Amino acid sequence: MHWRGNRRCRLQRREDGSGCFVLFNGCNLQPCRAPCAGSPGSLGPDLAQPLPPSRLPFVHPTATGLEKRKGVEYGPAAIREAGLMKRLSSLGCQLKDFGDLSFTPVPKDDLYNNLIVNPRSVGLANQELAEVVSRAVSSGYSCVTMGGDHSLAIGTISGHARHCPDLCVIWVDAHADINTPLTTSSGNLHGQPVSFLLRELQDKVPQLPGFSWIKPCISSPNIIYIGLRDVDPPEHFILKNYDIQYFSMRDIDRLGIQKVMEQTFDLLIGKQRPIHLSFDIDAFDPTLAPATGTPVVGGLTYREGMYITEEIHNTGLLSALDLVEVNPQLAASEEEAKATAGLAVDVIASSFGQTREGGHIVYDHLPTPSSPDESESEERVRI
Repeated sequence: MHWRGNRRCRLQRREDGSGCFVLFNGCNLQPCRAPCAGSPGSLGPDLAQPLPPSRLPFVHPTATGLEKRKGVEYGPAAIREAGLMKRLSSLGCQLKDFGDLSFTPVPKDDLYNNLIVNPRSVGLANQELAEVVSRAVSSGYSCVTMGGDHSLAIGTISGHARHCPDLCVIWVDAHADINTPLTTSSGNLHGQPVSFLLRELQDKVPQLPGFSWIKPCISSPNIIYIGLRDVDPPEHFILKNYDIQYFSMRDIDRLGIQKVMEQTFDLLIGKQRPIHLSFDIDAFDPTLAPATGTPVVGGLTYREGMYITEEIHNTGLLSALDLVEVNPQLAASEEEAKATAGLAVDVIASSFGQTREGGHIVYDHLPTPSSPDESESEERVRI
């Protein structure tokens, strides 16, 4: 079965205006060295206000990073500066940027087990992010979360699952991000988020300080990876022994991206389940997305990446999206930073209706002349 739906923004089809897009901007998931940009109003009060019909506000949460190389916290601003809002507006979406989420600071956040970095900060920030995403989804919004590093998916998927327990996850990434706190070699939580979310690994993950609130919310048949090409030995063991479906870059070479997406949808959404797309910009080849923390050669082409998001949009089932790991400070030049941020804009826009045939607002009729054409005699008189 091949899923193909209306190319219009899914929630635009709901004339009662009950479905809207929300875009969050958060702050760092670790203590921030610079003050947060903070929005004029927090998400809570804004969500409490009724929205007029057909209004499509976006909230982008930036939740930021635990990279030892700093700078990932500037990714969301770079994406906005690359024209995200204008691009989405051109698709007919009415937008509202709620600004950065403000997370409760943790003044002293020691290593866990002499290895895991900033566990309390990341755990508490994800708890707060989960609450916000849950409120947004339960109010009929679709959330776009911009980061920041991929540890924010702990919060976004947890919050999404509270209202949509049958959701499925499409994780587009060069990395599996499924190490446990006991198998990680780096200690960075952005390499571990899936292990906290997966029910089958519940007895393999110790309770970190700041993580007592987490309840695993997805099962192995409900997640599919696309684009893997840098998987640690423990992660490979988990993927194979817990029957987690993935399409590595070798699989994409072998099958082609069309077949990969057909098989993904056949496996995940036979019952019209909501989709959570978690997209790491390093899924692309570094020639396209150089400004990211852990680039790996041999990644997705532009055409493959756009095909993935176009097909997800065409299902009409996209409910939440994470876009993570744009790091302008790791670019060798301003051009590299702009190219990476621009690529992130393309990913988000094509997830919500931009197509390579033309990403415009829906055109449903042709204009007619306002007056009849001149007759031949009238034209001769005029000339």
